[in-house]
Amino acid sequence: GPPGPGDGALRRIRHESNGRSALRRRWGLAYPARMAEDPHTVVADRLHRGRQRYTGGRRALMTVLMGAGRPLTIAELLRDVDGGGAWSQSSLYRNLSVLEACAVVVRLPSSDGVARFEVTEELSRHHHHLVCSGCGRLDDVDLPDRVEATLHAVTAQAGAALGYEVDEHRLELIGRCASCR
Repeated sequence: GPPGPGDGALRRIRHESNGRSALRRRWGLAYPARMAEDPHTVVADRLHRGRQRYTGGRRALMTVLMGAGRPLTIAELLRDVDGGGAWSQSSLYRNLSVLEACAVVVRLPSSDGVARFEVTEELSRHHHHLVCSGCGRLDDVDLPDRVEATLHAVTAQAGAALGYEVDEHRLELIGRCASCR
């Protein structure tokens, strides 16, 4: 069968991909990205480069993640992919690991200790997150272009003051969602 997550190509990708900037270089990604191609075509290409197949199950998983509008937990993915019951938790984690290694999915830690998953910005759009300090829910938030420009300038200035070249930024707004208030 095809190589597994610990086999040659993916092991090499993980080694070469120490951080998001390395992932961007490894996969030839731009920032901020605007998808010119169909996201499924991009996913299929990246999986092929990692010597992995874009199976029907992985396509269903990516479709749910692309349509969610926010990061999802394993429990939410188990419920939403193919109507629930189609995946075991271990299969879901294995497939998410492969998709993460191929730079199409990102794992996000949360204040509740439950990881959430979303497609990379290269497959969606640049955004930030609202994080509920009560339940750990994460929601995507888009900021106006003028705010993004200011954030970019400020982060570049802060990085330069310490000898860094800032490649990207992420902003988390922390508060309580409507259910937790």
